Amino acid sequence: MPHRSMNVDDPLEDFTRRQIDLEGVTKVVHVAGAGPAVIVMPEMPGISPHVARFARWVRDAGFTVYLPSLFGRDGAVPTVDEGTAVLRRACVSAEFRAFAADEQSPVTVWLRSLARLAHAECGGPGVGAIGMCFTGNFALTMMLEPAMLAPVLSQPSLPLDDPDATASPADELAAVRKRLDNDDLTVLAYRFRGDRFCRAQRFAAYAEALGDRFIARELPDEAANPATSPFFEHVIGSPHSVVTAHLIDDAGQPTIAARDEILAFFAHRLS
Repeated sequence: MPHRSMNVDDPLEDFTRRQIDLEGVTKVVHVAGAGPAVIVMPEMPGISPHVARFARWVRDAGFTVYLPSLFGRDGAVPTVDEGTAVLRRACVSAEFRAFAADEQSPVTVWLRSLARLAHAECGGPGVGAIGMCFTGNFALTMMLEPAMLAPVLSQPSLPLDDPDATASPADELAAVRKRLDNDDLTVLAYRFRGDRFCRAQRFAAYAEALGDRFIARELPDEAANPATSPFFEHVIGSPHSVVTAHLIDDAGQPTIAARDEILAFFAHRLS
């Protein structure tokens, strides 16, 4: 993959921009690649150059990437002012229910339909998905769609005001646990130890609900890239984005090992 600067807006010119209508709602989805489908959900405040880079890594590993635009300006480097405005809008949006503990975000219904569509278009045994930050837990909720086989939760941050809670109701977690057991599936999850938005208590809650089907990876804070965008430096303010903004793109780095484990997980489940 050609080198691209993470400090300038990404035109996403190597993706096909599609308008996809599902459940009576139309959203832009950027699509690229060939092979089984993987849905890469953006982190707050949107499809940054770092998110696009991760999507390209997935594409280059042999998958068709579906990158839905859920908030923010696609391809933009997150600034403090613009990123904060996007965050504030998302926090009050009924689509995300950012402060609702143990409740499903309505947008996940649309995302499950996207998984079903992607599987129909791409074939293969099923679909993978990764959620990050604001969308971190969505990949788990998407397990209610039978086509979903490979869920990854990267720094799941909802609900924002309750570090002990999940963003999934108890009956949904029970249904997901049953499916994981019946189909012999697992969930991969990642966080930095010092992340102030995704704390250890949240992983403990998921582990209690899902048992050994929930495979947690906690990275040391010193593994996070200290050189990132102004939004992550001044608004996020802690190690947070494991495979995007805080990834160090050098061989041997823990964040690169996490990326490679995720790609191998998709390959194992979807090949």
